[in-house]
Amino acid sequence: MERAGVKYCAKAIMGDNYQVLKGASMDTDCFIITGTSRGIGEATAQLLLENGAAVFGLSRGDSERLSRYPNYFHHNVDLSDTYKTEQTLIDIMKRINKESYNKLCLINNASMVEPLKRIEGCNTDEITRNLQISLIAPIVLTSCFIKHTAMRMNRKIINISSGSGTYPAPDMSIYSTAKAGLNMFTRCVGLEQSGISNPIEIIAVDPGMVETEMQRIARTQPDFAMADYFNKAYADGHLQSTREVAQHILAIIEADIETGKIVNYSVH
Repeated sequence: MERAGVKYCAKAIMGDNYQVLKGASMDTDCFIITGTSRGIGEATAQLLLENGAAVFGLSRGDSERLSRYPNYFHHNVDLSDTYKTEQTLIDIMKRINKESYNKLCLINNASMVEPLKRIEGCNTDEITRNLQISLIAPIVLTSCFIKHTAMRMNRKIINISSGSGTYPAPDMSIYSTAKAGLNMFTRCVGLEQSGISNPIEIIAVDPGMVETEMQRIARTQPDFAMADYFNKAYADGHLQSTREVAQHILAIIEADIETGKIVNYSVH
């Protein structure tokens, strides 16, 4: 644990039982996940589907892997379109038979790492698109989710954060600001929820370094100040697989964690 109880280590919270049992039934659970076309979002959705959960995915692209599951329901949406994103979630909430599920969970996973350059080199469109996808969309979806789930059931919101939300880095000002904002947003909503009956558990998860498309972009971006750091992490084998991180996320979902907390998981 660190920072006066604000950030927690997932293993410290869950101890030796920090694993998802293969074949564990989640057929009374329903998940809404952004960014399911690839990366952590796709891997998390697949693991949930394998365990019997219903999953609604929101992303611009499709996932051939996920489309094979009858309990996966895909919605094509550009998360930079705030109003369409909100309406998509409202439509999903109307479609879900809430009496059929014991748990309803929103996972705000989607984000974008670009632009990776000095702030004076970033144009308005690049800045706006990043913040709309990485910060505004999770805020809007969280607001909508809370508003449309006023019921007595287990409700959770998982915001996928990053170490970049804590540690400043050159050429990453927009991405880092979005993740820092997501952390603070999580803490604030957690305080709002802590004073009411049947609160929604909202937490932010820093999964550590993961081999994703965003990592590849960071390693290969021309003139990016942190490219050597990301290339060394890759060469030294410090990146987790998306499947491994998905297992960590599922264990965190199943754990009882105080709302508003930031949970850190990293093997290094």
